[in-house]
Amino acid sequence: MSGEILDGLYEILDERFRTGRCVYGDSQLEKLYDNCRWAEGPLYLPAWRQLIWSDIPNDRLLRWDEETGEVSTFRRAAGHVNGNTLDGQGRLICSEQGNRRVTRTEHNGGITVLADRFEGKRLNSPNDSVVHSDGTIYFSDPDFGITSDYEGHRAESEIGACHVYRIDPVTGTVHLAADGFGAPNGLVLSPDEQHLYVSDTRRNQIRVFEVREDRTLSDGKVFAEGRPEGGRFDNIRFDDGGRLWAATIDDSVHCYDPDGTLIGRLLIPEPVSNIAFGGPKNNRVFITATTSVYSLMMGVRGLPRVRG
Repeated sequence: MSGEILDGLYEILDERFRTGRCVYGDSQLEKLYDNCRWAEGPLYLPAWRQLIWSDIPNDRLLRWDEETGEVSTFRRAAGHVNGNTLDGQGRLICSEQGNRRVTRTEHNGGITVLADRFEGKRLNSPNDSVVHSDGTIYFSDPDFGITSDYEGHRAESEIGACHVYRIDPVTGTVHLAADGFGAPNGLVLSPDEQHLYVSDTRRNQIRVFEVREDRTLSDGKVFAEGRPEGGRFDNIRFDDGGRLWAATIDDSVHCYDPDGTLIGRLLIPEPVSNIAFGGPKNNRVFITATTSVYSLMMGVRGLPRVRG
């Protein structure tokens, strides 16, 4: 599948990509940083106008200041953090795949462990998380951090499978939320929080689950399949038009209409890992891609990550 390419950056596969303002933005990427081994987990912090992200093999979190353009170390020996998000109180939630746990950084800088085991067994290597407005946390637990020493620490899986879990906001109990994955990766809630979308990197598909009133999930169905010619799904994000944007390793950034149609792509010069929306108008997309971090001012806005 190929389509019209604008500015060497936007590939239009369906006219909805054009009419939805997805091509109205910068005509070129801006490179913010290029000294990572494998960059992941971008998260924009509105209060500080900063972007943080993970350089997993180097076991550090980095920080880019929007006002000065300077990059500095946010946290070193960070537990090989992968995904980052914020809860409703603006606290940092980290998926530490090296430490095999999900943590919360408190306002005073202390770190609280939210989950490190399920039914007494150590988690594999938490990858990404999303927080419901009622405080429920969903997180993915593939085995990427225990398959080698490159992004974590090589070990055998105690659970023996890769699942998505739910942390109860009142009791803190870790529940199995969904199973049947090859390697669950990126997570995002729909704009109305009625559905949870999960990318499965090994099966190269995105599944969608109904979120019930008690925050359990229905049986999932496939929302999108990866392109047969390449690209494996990593993290996913929504814009304010209900379109789903997916970082795809080896194959740029994909944009899906709410009906599941692939309508366009952002062509990135390096294999892409993750994306995040930010900036004062939430219309700047930040892209982590192998060694680099890129940004692009767009004509669409991202769905806010913090709700409550």
